[in-house]
Amino acid sequence: MAKKGEEREMGMLFDGIIESMPLFAKELIAGGVAGGLAKTVVAPLERVKILFQTRRSEFQSIGLFGSFQKIAKTEGIMGFYRGNGASVARIVPYAALHYMTYEQYRRWIIDSFPDIGRGPVLDLVAGSFAGGTAVLFTYPLDLVRTRLAFQVVSPPKINVQGIAGSDQVYKGILDCFSKTYRGSGLRGLYRGVAPSLYGIFPYAGLKFYFYEEMKRHVPEGQKKNIMVNLVCGSVAGLLGQTFTYPLDVVRRQMQVQRLLASNSPELKGTMETLVMIAKSQGWKQLFSGLSINYLKVVPSVAIGFTVYDIMKSSLRVPSHDEARIEVVTNKRNTQTSSLHS
Repeated sequence: MAKKGEEREMGMLFDGIIESMPLFAKELIAGGVAGGLAKTVVAPLERVKILFQTRRSEFQSIGLFGSFQKIAKTEGIMGFYRGNGASVARIVPYAALHYMTYEQYRRWIIDSFPDIGRGPVLDLVAGSFAGGTAVLFTYPLDLVRTRLAFQVVSPPKINVQGIAGSDQVYKGILDCFSKTYRGSGLRGLYRGVAPSLYGIFPYAGLKFYFYEEMKRHVPEGQKKNIMVNLVCGSVAGLLGQTFTYPLDVVRRQMQVQRLLASNSPELKGTMETLVMIAKSQGWKQLFSGLSINYLKVVPSVAIGFTVYDIMKSSLRVPSHDEARIEVVTNKRNTQTSSLHS
C-alpha cells in the first residue's frame, strides 16, 4: 500500500514538472533524445561513409563489407564508434535546436501570416530555416566529429625502446578542438560551413515537407502507429538526402583537407570545390558513399521522427492538428468576445 502511495506521489511530481516546463523546453528535450538515439544506432555506417567520402583509397577499394572487416580487425569494435562521442555531442544540441526551432518558426509564420496555408510549403520553409539555425550553432562539433572519424588508428605497438607508437593526430574531442583553433582560429572551426548551409536548407526543408505531407494522408487512427511513423520518416530522409548529397561530399572533403597530403589541391569555395572534385576525381565521387548513406538515412531519420513524436506525446506537446484546432478556437473566442463588447 505504501509502495503504491509512493508511486502515486512520484507520478504527481513528474506530472507537475512536465506541466511547469515551457513548450520550447519540452521540444528541446524531445529533439535531443531523438537525435542522440538515432545517431548512435547508425554510427558504424556513418564511420564507413566518411571514410568513403574523403577518399581513403584503402577503404574504397575493398567495399562496404571489406571496410567493416578492416575496421574490426585493426581497431576493434570501438573503431566503429570512432568520432561518435563528438557526433552525439553535436547531434543532441543540433537535433534539439532543429526540432525546436522548426516548431517555433512554424508557429511564428502562422501567427505572423494568419492567412497563409497550413500545407506542406509551411513545413518546407520552417524546416529549412530550422536546419540553417541548428547548423550555425553546432557546426564546429560536426567538423571535429569528421576529423576524428577520418583517422584510422592501428592498435598501439611497442617498439624496441618500449615506447608505444601510433599515427593518431587527435587524442579526442577537446584535443581536436584545441589543435584546430590554434592552427586556424575560429575560421578553421567553420571550414566547410558554406556547403553545409547550402545543403541543409533544402535537405531539412524537404525532410519535414515529405514527412508531414505523408502523415497527412495517413488515417487518423493510424497517425500514432510506430510502424507508420517509421515508414514516413525513412521515405522522407531518403528523398531529402538524394537531392543534396553532393554538397555533403564537398563539406567532408573541405573538413579534412588539412589532414590530407600536402600536394592535394587547395579547396576554397563551395562551387569551386564541387567543380574540382567532378573534374579531378570524377562526378561519381560526388555520390561516393551514397548507397551507405541510404542504409544509414532510412533508420536514422525514421528513428529520429518516431522518437520525437513519442517524446512529444510523453511530454504532452500538442500535435500540429491539436495546435491548429486550439488556434482556430482561440480566434473564434476572440471574435465572439469583441462582438459582445
